[in-house]
Amino acid sequence: MPGGIAVILFVVNLTVMARALLLIPSRTYRTHDFMEAASRLGVEVVVGSEHRSALAKLMEDRQLRLDFHDIECSTQRIVAFAKDHPLNAVVAVDDTGTLLAASAAEALGLAHNPVDAVEAARDKARMRQRFQAAGLLTPGFRTVEVEEDPAIVATTVRFPCVVKPLDLSGSQGVVKADDIESFPDVLARVRAIVAACQPNGLRPAVLVEDFIEGDEVAVEALLRGGELDLLAIFDKPDPLNGPFFEETIYVTPSRLCIEQQAEIRETTARAARALGLTDGPIHAELRINDRGIWMLELAARSIGGLCSRTLRFGSGISLEELILRHAAGLPMPAHDRERRAAGVMMLPIPTGGRLKAVAGQSEARQVAGIDGLVITIPPGEQLVPLPEGDRYLGFMFARGDSPAAVEAALREAHAQLRIVTDG
Repeated sequence: MPGGIAVILFVVNLTVMARALLLIPSRTYRTHDFMEAASRLGVEVVVGSEHRSALAKLMEDRQLRLDFHDIECSTQRIVAFAKDHPLNAVVAVDDTGTLLAASAAEALGLAHNPVDAVEAARDKARMRQRFQAAGLLTPGFRTVEVEEDPAIVATTVRFPCVVKPLDLSGSQGVVKADDIESFPDVLARVRAIVAACQPNGLRPAVLVEDFIEGDEVAVEALLRGGELDLLAIFDKPDPLNGPFFEETIYVTPSRLCIEQQAEIRETTARAARALGLTDGPIHAELRINDRGIWMLELAARSIGGLCSRTLRFGSGISLEELILRHAAGLPMPAHDRERRAAGVMMLPIPTGGRLKAVAGQSEARQVAGIDGLVITIPPGEQLVPLPEGDRYLGFMFARGDSPAAVEAALREAHAQLRIVTDG
């Protein structure tokens, strides 16, 4: 996961309503949208980044070096910084910074999630334990330690099962094993992915859990003093049945019946309470089958990638604006989601190779309903498909009069794209 040394930068805004510290890892898509939201709100920004970005070159005079993995030391340095530059909010834009954000906000007396709750949200085994204790429908699971023999472990789990890292996101390292014969190879593959992502070279445990059949949805919400403010329910019309779990299309509003949507909202609220989360954005994944609503995962952050661009509230308010308003204690305007349907397609990477071009972009943009197309991997870079990969080729957006129209537009436009590689 991203981490290591960060640089905190001070950006001057002459119409300051508040000052917010944003913890932004180097590999995130969210920088522009959060900075734009802060500018619209008149919020002075302190940016945390692991590398000396273009922003750093413009503002050499204000820097604070932090280590995202050393929570105690980094919290102390943020507190010391805040004595001279008081902060109204500490916001992590991705998973990497959520623990430091909670710790620093706690030390500064700002609205925050309890550190223990964020730790549980970042550890899928602890998350499962708390969901089970709260009586939520959630997959049966066990952790597998490094020294355990895969052949022996295979005799203790139910098939099909899903093997996954404890703390990675974006479906990286998540693989389905259908039977006892394939399990050792799947476990070895996931262990290798986890080891490659550990900055300290450790090989921690992985999670093995029951595979839950059914339709999957995602929930975007904001916790405000422990109360859940539901912002959107996204349908995922493409089946996610393995062997990998690459997400593609999200569409909102959901086409599920009102009763099911109400149950999804209540299940998400119960899950947040089970983890102990109280303040800030959450992103949840749930499955629905004839047994009910299953709670899969809940993260103490907002939706990843550029997917938040599907969401507009009130008179064009962005998700990032809502997050900053809440964190900084600014007035919260009416923010019902826009009436039109909206959706995003996370463009999958079908095969590896060095990217030469993505052809057909003009044709894709001309499809009725397409609202934007961003290719986020530049030519010349290596494409790595899931489960080893950790990013998408890009993001495509659509709006329309109905969820079905949005989904159709995304599929038609995607069919125009052709990925050209040298491999």
